[in-house]
Amino acid sequence: MYELIYSPEALKQLEKLEKDIRERIITALERLRIRPESCDIKKLTGMRGYRFRVGDYRVIFDMEKERLMILVLKIGHRKNIYD
Repeated sequence: MYELIYSPEALKQLEKLEKDIRERIITALERLRIRPESCDIKKLTGMRGYRFRVGDYRVIFDMEKERLMILVLKIGHRKNIYD
């Protein structure tokens, strides 16, 4: 099982979201933490890390498989996240 670590930017972005969306993202991140290979993740091109889809929202994260860590970098709506 991986350890989830949130960047300060990701925590701020998560706090700004509506409660139901925030809970949905947190639940999805728990699934990612337990079994990342079964989730819809893709390697990003042009920037480091991976993206994880949660409805219309995206979670940008980096994963260290050797240390079993997932660092959540950014959370936001799909139209704004890649800016």
